[in-house]
Amino acid sequence: MKNCIIILFLVACSISIYSQENLTYQKPSKEILDLVDIELAPSVMMDDNKTVMIYSYRSAYKTITELSEKEMRLGGLRINPKTNIGSRTNYVSNLKIRIMTGKDDSVKDIKNLPSNPRISNLRWSPDQKKIAFTQTTTQGVELWYVDIHNAIAHRLTDSKINANMGDVINWFEDSNSILVKFISKDKKSLIDVQSSVPVGPTISVADGKKAQNRTYQDLLKSPNDEHNFEQLALSELYRINLDGSSSLWKATDMYGNLSFSPDGQYIMITTIKKPFSYLVPYRRFPSKTDTYTQDGSFVATVSEVPLIEDLPKGFMATREGRRSLSWRSDKPATIVFAKALDGGDPENKVEFRDELFLLNAPFTGEGSSLIKTINRFSGITWGNDRVAIASDYWWNDRNTKSYLFNPSNANDEVSIIEDRNYQDVYSNPGRFVMKRNSYGSYVLEMEGETVFLIGDGHTDQGQFPFLDKMNLRSGHKERIYRSEYTDKLEGLNEYDPSKNQLMVRIESPTEYPNYYYRNLDDGTVDQITDFANPFKSIQDVHKEVISYTREDGLELSGTLYLPVGYDTIQKEKMPMILWAYPREYKDKSSASQNTQNPNEFTYPFWGSALYWVSKGYVVLDDAAFPIVGEKENEPNDSFRTQLVANAKAAIDAVDQRGFIDPDRVAVGGHSYGAFMVANLLSHSNLFAAGIARSGAYNRTLTPFGFQSEERSYWDAPEVYYTMSPFMHADKMKTPLLLVHGEADNNSGTYPLQSERYFNALKGLGATVRLVMLPKESHGYRAKESILHLLWEQDQWLDRYVKNKNVQIDKP
Repeated sequence: MKNCIIILFLVACSISIYSQENLTYQKPSKEILDLVDIELAPSVMMDDNKTVMIYSYRSAYKTITELSEKEMRLGGLRINPKTNIGSRTNYVSNLKIRIMTGKDDSVKDIKNLPSNPRISNLRWSPDQKKIAFTQTTTQGVELWYVDIHNAIAHRLTDSKINANMGDVINWFEDSNSILVKFISKDKKSLIDVQSSVPVGPTISVADGKKAQNRTYQDLLKSPNDEHNFEQLALSELYRINLDGSSSLWKATDMYGNLSFSPDGQYIMITTIKKPFSYLVPYRRFPSKTDTYTQDGSFVATVSEVPLIEDLPKGFMATREGRRSLSWRSDKPATIVFAKALDGGDPENKVEFRDELFLLNAPFTGEGSSLIKTINRFSGITWGNDRVAIASDYWWNDRNTKSYLFNPSNANDEVSIIEDRNYQDVYSNPGRFVMKRNSYGSYVLEMEGETVFLIGDGHTDQGQFPFLDKMNLRSGHKERIYRSEYTDKLEGLNEYDPSKNQLMVRIESPTEYPNYYYRNLDDGTVDQITDFANPFKSIQDVHKEVISYTREDGLELSGTLYLPVGYDTIQKEKMPMILWAYPREYKDKSSASQNTQNPNEFTYPFWGSALYWVSKGYVVLDDAAFPIVGEKENEPNDSFRTQLVANAKAAIDAVDQRGFIDPDRVAVGGHSYGAFMVANLLSHSNLFAAGIARSGAYNRTLTPFGFQSEERSYWDAPEVYYTMSPFMHADKMKTPLLLVHGEADNNSGTYPLQSERYFNALKGLGATVRLVMLPKESHGYRAKESILHLLWEQDQWLDRYVKNKNVQIDKP
């Protein structure tokens, strides 16, 4: 009896241990840890004359202490109410400077930087002799600037800045003063929602209009939330001079975007208005856009937008009225905007979807018509009085068009110079080369009628980035340069036709990306930066892009990594990790294109599977998982069938090369990739285990569309049911590791998705482990969280993949 009691006690303890574990943060093995504890190379900013380089250093991770600072989630924002800046802001921890014109062009420290730098919002002055930035202290946000010539930083304000709504630094044209947002003197105390006593229920109403919105997160939920959002959004606009003096420029309001005209004489300001919404984030709250002179005098109201809760159905739906307001970059002060010609409803059949208009100072009247677009307007590139290029796109057929037109004469002929499937990367003509004009704005780099394009250069033979010149009138193109590297990747960044010189970025699997000047006259290449490879332990790993065929003939590809020290002659059969993310296409031709390059630098990051090449695993990374629906068929109509076919083709391709044991293959994915993992484990027997991070598993909880599915649950209930792993939890027979950020803010992937899926799987007897990472959002940030994530994944893979069928202790 006594022994029986002891046995029952031990059984109870074991159930308790494996039902709910209380673990502190763990660290992975040394092989993985050595790849995590690295110092990142800095990012680089250059002035337009290429005489000054600013090096920005930052940590790859935050700390759990930083993520545990006070956070309010309101209207789609995450705000630290004490410091008045986004609670998830990425900070620069150091700035250095390099002057390229003298004999000594070494990287130098900037003097007088803050003692504990938490730098963000870096902005060049119009004359590019200064850089302004914000510094976040424990008390709030300060304004600073760097004098480039003297390499010295100066503090301009104490902790008064309100960075909650972004767009916090805007230079005046004189480069000696800055328009900034200050915390309003009218700001009222915030309400502690957790401890406040309700004065009544929260009520939402519908007036019969359809409002089919995505499942946004961090929305307002109560009158208390409304109060807190308003107080945190309220700002005063101040003009801060570089001598430290300041003056009130505009009184308290909920200021959003601020934008000076190219000549600096006017400013366009958007303010947020009421009523607020509990259905959509703040960017769809009512707003008003006004123009002012640089001294703060009101000029005109150019846009008033109502609350946007009830857009028509479809990804191409938009609101009526003026939208996409911006400044024409080749003129001193002209506003350009678009208006929908189809009522904003993609179901309406019209010849043209949008019309563009120009509005000159003083910005009154209806504006003059500029051009009409067949699809939904997406952007415009300005050249000069006679040349501009507008672009549009249409999601349903993946079409994009570019229009060459004369902005000075709306009656001139409009030429369509690009008309293609935007998912067809092989046909991508590239991006236009731009230059900075006298206003400090960017316009087309032109030589007469000739413009220049830089392209990524993806082809069926590999990637060969290129530089073309194109005659706008004839459409004739000539290739000026094509990168011919077969052992490196040369990205083309900028082109200066006056010097016939490219600025390029060259990398290889073992060479960290660095910048160079390539002279196209004599072919010389001069190195600008010299960043070292911090991942020496995996620099010799075998890496190649493999191509293979799905059972229906579709060409697929993936980047294959063999374990460190793997003998390709002996070919020991190793365990494998397949990591992927599904993507939807409307044609097989685009779906089969290969955009992977084996010459990219091998760069493991927090979410990567590459760490495990140091632990004896083969890794097939970024394996192609196209989901194709041609003509009237939508991709998701056959989602599961194509998903399994993609996976089988990938495993077979590596197995046929003799590298792996096909019975020891794991599959992993993040977000929609996690959704993929759960479906694969439910509907195939291809895998030994799975890792699914921050996914959504019950599509009925996202009833008005998800990912690239624009049909609602009521339009296609069978699709939602068939695609939802939650609905097929009884079919799960493969060990699954679920990981989710406790504070996930991504649309549709709220933590409840993993929690409910885990409960279903556990109730049905599946082998499953759920890890909820405190304070983490959709992507994980704290070093403690990431190290623990890697430990969890390592334990799971060792137990259920590498040592499959070997009895070992549970993690």
